[in-house]
Amino acid sequence: MAQELRQELKLAQKLVLTPQLQQAIKLLQLTRLELREHISQELTENPVLEETLEAPDGGSAEESLIDKLIQDDGIYGFPDGYSYRDGFTDSDEKQSFIENSSRKSRSLMDHLIWQISMSDLNEYQARIAVAIAGNLDDDGYLSATLDEISKNNDVSVPDVESVLKKVQVMDPVGVAARDLRECLEVQTHHLDRATPLVLGIIGQYLPKLQNRHYSFIAKKMGVEVEEVIEAVEVITSLDPKPGRAYSTEEPQYIIPDVFVYKVNDEYVITLNDSGLPRLRISKLYRNMLQSGNDLPDGTKDFIMERIRSATWLIKSIHQRQRTIHKVSKSIVEHQKEFLDRGVDYLKPMVLRDIADDVGVHESTVSRVTNGKYMYTPRGVFELKYFFTGKVSSDIGEDKSVESVKNRIREIIEEENSARPISDQLITKMLKEEGINIARRTVAKYREQLGILSSSRRKIYPVKEAN
Repeated sequence: MAQELRQELKLAQKLVLTPQLQQAIKLLQLTRLELREHISQELTENPVLEETLEAPDGGSAEESLIDKLIQDDGIYGFPDGYSYRDGFTDSDEKQSFIENSSRKSRSLMDHLIWQISMSDLNEYQARIAVAIAGNLDDDGYLSATLDEISKNNDVSVPDVESVLKKVQVMDPVGVAARDLRECLEVQTHHLDRATPLVLGIIGQYLPKLQNRHYSFIAKKMGVEVEEVIEAVEVITSLDPKPGRAYSTEEPQYIIPDVFVYKVNDEYVITLNDSGLPRLRISKLYRNMLQSGNDLPDGTKDFIMERIRSATWLIKSIHQRQRTIHKVSKSIVEHQKEFLDRGVDYLKPMVLRDIADDVGVHESTVSRVTNGKYMYTPRGVFELKYFFTGKVSSDIGEDKSVESVKNRIREIIEEENSARPISDQLITKMLKEEGINIARRTVAKYREQLGILSSSRRKIYPVKEAN
C-alpha cells in the first residue's frame, strides 16, 4: 500500500500547567516553614524582589509599562481581616522570642566525658571509657561489641569489660548496657533493690511481665501473686532508656497558620502572617525601566523577566493565603458544633464537602490542609483532623470516627482497673448507644488511641498485711 503525507486540522482540549500555575500549586501545599524558606531563597535569587515593612498602599496610578505588569505596588501583605500581626508591637514579639528560646542541652557523650574526667580512672581506663561513651545509641545502649572496642583501641577485652562496669554506674545509671535486662539489673543493684524475685523476673520473665501474666510468673517463681506485683512496682520504676534524658534533638514547636476566636457567639478567622516577610518590587528597577531608554536590550529583557517572576510570586502568595482563609472559614462553619461543645460533636466530613462549599477541586483542599494547623478555643489541630469518616448510628445523624474513638477512651477511663472491659463488651455498650461497629473496629480504634488490650490493662490489687 502506498504511503502519503497529508495535513489534517483537529480541535482538542487539554489542560496545560503554565509555570505560573505550577508555582501557585507548589506554594499552596508548602507548610509555613517551607514557605518562609522559599521566600528567603527567592529574595536571594531575584534582585528586583525586596522585603519591606510598609503596608500595601494600593499602587501607582500612572499607566506605564510597569504599572500594567504590576497592578499594585507589588507589596505582599494581607487584605483587611486576614492579618494576625495587627495590634502586636516589637516588644511583644521580642518577649515571645525570649519565652520560646531554649538552652541548648548537653549531649549524653558530653555528660559522660565530663564524669570520666572527674573520676578516679587512670589515663588508660579513661581512654577506654571515652571509647565506650562514643559507641552509645540515643537510648544509651552500647552499640558496639567488646571485641570491636578492644580491636579499635588496642586494649584487652577484660579491661574493656572492667571499665564498662564503671561506666554503667555513672549518671544516668544503666547507661552503656548491652540489652534491656542488663540495664535494669544495673539499676536495681545501684538502688539496692536487687532481690532474688526482682532479678529473676528481669532475667527470665520480661515478656510475661509485659503481658501482665502475673499468675504465670508467680507459679513459676513459687511465690504469691502479691509478691510478684510488689516486684513489678520496683521494675516499672526503673528507666529502660537512660540515654533519652540527654537527647540533643531540638523540640519542634507548632506555629498555627490560622487563628480562630469566638467573638459575640461568632467565630472569627484570621491568618497568622507573623514571621513571613512582606514583599514588593524594587523601586530602583522600576525607575530604571520607566526613566531610561538607553538600557541595553539584554539588560531590559532581564529586568522585565525578573519583574514578571517576582510579580507572579507575590500574586501566588496572595492566592495561597486567600485559599487557606476560605477553606478554614468553611471548616469552621461545618464544625461549629465541635468548637462549641467538644469532640463528641465533631461531624463526619470529607474533602468534597469543603471543595463544593469553597468552589475549588478536592485536590486543592488536600493541598491546603497538608501540614497546616489551626488554633481554636478547643486547642491546636491540624486541618486534616477535621476530616473524618462516619460511623452509622441508630439515633440521629451519623457519628464521626473521632467522636467514637473519644467515647471508647471515656469507657476505658471509667472501667475498674481490676476488671478491665473487653473489646466485645465495649462493642455491646456502643450498640446500646446506637453506634454500630464491629469488635475488630473497636480493637483498631483502641490501638490507634495507644490503649492496651483488656488483659494487659488489668492491675492486680495488693493485699495489705495484717
